[in-house]
Amino acid sequence: MTSDTIRNEITFASVEPDAGLKKALGMPRADAIGVIRDSNMKGRGGAGFPTGVKWNLAAGAQGDAKYVVCNADEGEPGTFKDRLILTEWPELVFDGMTLAGYAIGAKEGIIYLRGEYTYLVKDLHEMLEKRREEGKLGTDVCGKKGFDFDITVRLGAGAYICGEETALIESLEGKRGEPRNRPPFPVNTGLFGQPTIVNNVETFAWAATIMIKGADWFKGIGTERSTGLKLFSVSGDVDLPGVYEFPMGITVAELLEQAGGADAKAAQIGGASGHCVPAEEFARTIAYEDVPTGGSVMVFGDHRDMLDVAENFCDFFVEESCGQCTPCRIGNSKLLEGVRMLKEGKCSMAYLRELCRLGETMQIASKCGLGQSSPNAFLSIVEHFKDEIMGRTPASA
Repeated sequence: MTSDTIRNEITFASVEPDAGLKKALGMPRADAIGVIRDSNMKGRGGAGFPTGVKWNLAAGAQGDAKYVVCNADEGEPGTFKDRLILTEWPELVFDGMTLAGYAIGAKEGIIYLRGEYTYLVKDLHEMLEKRREEGKLGTDVCGKKGFDFDITVRLGAGAYICGEETALIESLEGKRGEPRNRPPFPVNTGLFGQPTIVNNVETFAWAATIMIKGADWFKGIGTERSTGLKLFSVSGDVDLPGVYEFPMGITVAELLEQAGGADAKAAQIGGASGHCVPAEEFARTIAYEDVPTGGSVMVFGDHRDMLDVAENFCDFFVEESCGQCTPCRIGNSKLLEGVRMLKEGKCSMAYLRELCRLGETMQIASKCGLGQSSPNAFLSIVEHFKDEIMGRTPASA
């Protein structure tokens, strides 16, 4: 269904299902975590927390039960690579979740699936049932005595905030999807108060792949601080939109050249909560130490009005803020109001500066990572496209 969106060679296509899981089950639990830790892989959802560290903390935490949660909410605008992975290579995701369960001592895994991906549920259920019949789920998984593990699928309700891991956990518990105060962290106080790891779909697929190819293979790709390969969802004003695999550390220019968007005016890296990179900065690298991303790359051609772009993102966050904290709830409404004033030529330079200070305050004072990142697009568009913004400011301001 989605194979026509694959634009280059994807490593997952050449990986043998089950091989990574079986290799991990042949190791002591600590050694399995050690392989992931030594790869230096950071979570592919965008936050960039080291996966091996997360698994090690959960493995060492005490609890009556432990949980492995796959964040398949994929609500960031412009990203669709997790949908592709779940459609084309779901076995790798199941392998990754199962080996993670073995590594931390969990018996239950849950896929939290984006509400709009309802059409995937039937196929996922059928594949999970087949794995149970083949002994890859259930009691003594793959013949490993004493290791029992199973996976279920739970549907979200389409709320953007549930991409934040603690809001996702609240939703799984049947509550309103709102972020929790941290600490405590999910690795020791997660689902139903028990140790829980929450990882992205792509992270689990890479974990299974790393088990096969080795930590040194993964670590040898990318940059020192951003290792490995990454899938990118490329959309917008490019000749070849779709899903690409590139090494971390690729420049924006190199990525756009592959996608047929080299003459773009700007690229929004990281979705609505990401950063708008102007053409003069296309030499920057897509990496955690420079321009981070969970995988979304939205490209804007010369004909795009950057205030339209800013209005679209601000309107999105007004709609999707959970409303729990004031900086996010009120701040995003004020930013949207300001963008519309700019479009009408009614926003003074003094008020624009106030809006920027408000955005900076939101980055510090909002309760969760989503609220903290919500003003990023507005601030970067104001910073890099002053001529467009200032051109609409009344001369008398």
